[in-house]
Amino acid sequence: QVQLVEFGGGSVQTGGSLRLSCVASGIISGINVMGWYRQAPGKERELVARISSGGRIVYANSVKGRFTISRDNARNTANLQMNSLKPEDTAVYYCNAQRMGYDYWGQGTQVTVSS
Repeated sequence: QVQLVEFGGGSVQTGGSLRLSCVASGIISGINVMGWYRQAPGKERELVARISSGGRIVYANSVKGRFTISRDNARNTANLQMNSLKPEDTAVYYCNAQRMGYDYWGQGTQVTVSS
């Protein structure tokens, strides 16, 4: 089992910045991909960014150039630096880890961007 705990989130105005962190614990060896997803009210959960253990990164088009994902394998953490935030970034953000074909999820953290 993998447990994921998210930190960060909160409320900012348009153009502001936030940093999310996710710490993995439990059986962490073999975690391949770590990433961030988000779900806005009435919408499906969508990928924001993910990073493989080898450093390959994928971003959603909507966040390219504004968000940066990073990973510290030694500390079992994945971070998401979010800059130039927009109201449409408002959502619950979930940390995800993929290990041995299974998906693990954090409890989610709210990000609210006001205009």
